[in-house]
Amino acid sequence: MSDPTDPTDSPDPGVGRGLLEEEMGPSGAMAHLYRGEVHRMKLWRERLDRTTNWTVLLLAAILTWAFTNESNPHYVLLIGNLAVGLFLVIEARRYRAYDMWRSRVRTLQRNVWALGLDPMREPTDGWRERLAEDYHQPTLKISAEEAIAHRLRRVYLPLFAILNGAWVVRVTAFSSLPWPESAAIGMVSGAVVTVAVAAAFACGLAVALRPRTWRARDELRRENLRSPHE
Repeated sequence: MSDPTDPTDSPDPGVGRGLLEEEMGPSGAMAHLYRGEVHRMKLWRERLDRTTNWTVLLLAAILTWAFTNESNPHYVLLIGNLAVGLFLVIEARRYRAYDMWRSRVRTLQRNVWALGLDPMREPTDGWRERLAEDYHQPTLKISAEEAIAHRLRRVYLPLFAILNGAWVVRVTAFSSLPWPESAAIGMVSGAVVTVAVAAAFACGLAVALRPRTWRARDELRRENLRSPHE
């Protein structure tokens, strides 16, 4: 009796071969494959947006509470930095997964649908082999540090700037003590706290803006995004 788990007993050990031959063009199987990848990419895009929404709501709540009463401690704004940093890490992890599905969609768009619309274009060398390998063994395309840099540039640097700017206003204009004494937290002097806040924000700037080779392809990072035909 044959073993159903043994691939050599399969009635067609080459099942799947020829399903997406080049001569077939964007066949029904290819269309379903593309539709599924777009749907998966859309779901991860929504997860990114959801994390950003949570962060903005948290930021609004912290700012409101910090400036409601002068007796409220200023360091709640620094705790807010830690909370926003946690959301940044979560969103960076989600962005790495989103980029994996997005890269598949862009590969199909560039090498199947673009060529179908304009046969004069040339496909990317080896794209079928690379896509097949990615389906065989899915892999993340970008590092965690690059994902953090992407999300800092797009969303989180402005949020950190708002929080730290509000903290500066809180310890200078809304305190009865002169700065840097007004920035003290318990036994930690205000000067030390100020240096730590400035160093943390500088680290965020360095991660976001340092020169690098971007592994995430087809991101809209250029300033001139308008098509030359428009």
